[in-house]
Amino acid sequence: MDFPERFENLPLYAFSRLRELLDGVKPAGQEISMTIGEPRHPFPEWVTDIIVKNSAGFNDYPANEGIPELKEEIMEWVQRRYSVTLDPQKNILALNGTREGLYNSLIALCPEQKNSSRPIVMVPNPFYQVYMASSLTVNAEPYFVEALPQNNHLPNFSAVPTDILQRTAAVYLCSPSNPQGAVATMEYWIELLKLAEQYDFIIFADECYSEIYRDQAPVGALEALNTIEADPERLVVFHSLSKRSNLPGLRSGFLATGPENLKRLSQLKSYGGAPLPKPLQYAAAAVWKDEQHVKENRKLYAAKYKIADDILSGLDGYTSPEAGFFLWIKVEDSEKTCLNLWRETGVRVLPGAYLAQEKNGKNPGQNFIRVALVAERKITEEALTKIRTFLEKQ
Repeated sequence: MDFPERFENLPLYAFSRLRELLDGVKPAGQEISMTIGEPRHPFPEWVTDIIVKNSAGFNDYPANEGIPELKEEIMEWVQRRYSVTLDPQKNILALNGTREGLYNSLIALCPEQKNSSRPIVMVPNPFYQVYMASSLTVNAEPYFVEALPQNNHLPNFSAVPTDILQRTAAVYLCSPSNPQGAVATMEYWIELLKLAEQYDFIIFADECYSEIYRDQAPVGALEALNTIEADPERLVVFHSLSKRSNLPGLRSGFLATGPENLKRLSQLKSYGGAPLPKPLQYAAAAVWKDEQHVKENRKLYAAKYKIADDILSGLDGYTSPEAGFFLWIKVEDSEKTCLNLWRETGVRVLPGAYLAQEKNGKNPGQNFIRVALVAERKITEEALTKIRTFLEKQ
């Protein structure tokens, strides 16, 4: 049986490639993993109590779009965070983790043709791998737009050739970005929204790292939409409890968009979605309501930012991130660096080349490594010290 042609060029997932690179190579020191962006800070203790209290709900099929209590709390959170008012029934869809939404939304909303041609989906480069996979699933052409240091690691979509923009059906953008930790400004979002209006495409705004930042909360795409009173159908915004609340295993997120988009997304989810069990939805509602644990979480990341700055400041290739929990460190060769770092120190990081796509003979992640600041403080200090010592010898 032949593999679908549209997936022939789909590379191995980044972590599968990393295992192929490192497995079988014996490290000199004890393993310290700094690869996966899996939050390890404690989640609120009362989450378990809420799940137990509502455990009878495991006997029911869960609400596909989200229970009213969850959608109401999401609405309240959006109002507090962005000063934007949403209708829980017309604008919000609960998700089983945002990866589900980021993948399936394109299936629901991408047309088969754009201006009588195969549609294009513009993707930042480097990027979260699901963006490319979803594009290929709908038989759209992924068009990779480099997110370079000279542009604050944000793609310059306005510089894309007109013929590409005319075929563009959708754009993915992550802010704060993975892997660079760059933050889109209000001006950036407004420019992109105006471009979407001009060329008739949808923006998928991945804001899963929005609550992990230094001093100032990142601007959200909904704020920009509200500021210029743009068409709400131009935008689908994604948020998650995974990073905000250290609950990646809860698999709770949501999307917000215009009512027409929501109808199509809800219909598709009715056929192929995986709704969150009701007890977990009750827990998620309580977590969206509480901000204290989020503030405490930010303090823990602030301490790690300081550790990184103290240890890596002055190192050629190090730039302190604006937000998120990744370091994006410039090196000569990402694969070679990761392999030798593992072999000589036991520290495991991810080659930037695995998070980007080669275009015109260049891979914009080739000269970077991604380091996740998710381990406890002592381990983080040890790993970053080893990384600095190693890089200084190169």
